Amino acid sequence: MGLIRTGVAVDSDLLKRFDKHIREKGYENRSEAFRDLIRDRLNQANLQSESAFVVGTITLIYDHHSRLLPDKLMELQHDYHELIISTVHSHLDHDMCLEAVVIRGVLKRVKELADRLIGIKGVQHGKLVMSSPEAYLTKPAKQRKKDGTHPHHHRHPD
Repeated sequence: MGLIRTGVAVDSDLLKRFDKHIREKGYENRSEAFRDLIRDRLNQANLQSESAFVVGTITLIYDHHSRLLPDKLMELQHDYHELIISTVHSHLDHDMCLEAVVIRGVLKRVKELADRLIGIKGVQHGKLVMSSPEAYLTKPAKQRKKDGTHPHHHRHPD
């Protein structure tokens, strides 16, 4: 993958505001900031398709004393096990818990899981954050299975 130089005409006031913004965010140069903007726009475009492959997190905050809530959350996660990579459970205080569910799969099913988890009575707050890795790929994605998962052919270092 090689870099290609291109020129962009930008209003001077807009460029000043952009330069201030990228300094505040810690970018080393405009090029990397522009690349991030392009990647973000491509990601957002991919997230418009219900069949897009996505990765992300579903963050939940809840009172674990709510009647049967932990059991309902666990049961629902088992119902959607093929989407869940892992979960992290943290105790915020004596009553409140934070759970982060790391997910991957087809957007439609991921949204379905998130809506169902967030909608359970007793969940105080929930948020789904997603990214579409296909927006960043420089080579075509490998074929996905029907459930949205990728065949796993590479090895991870031990």
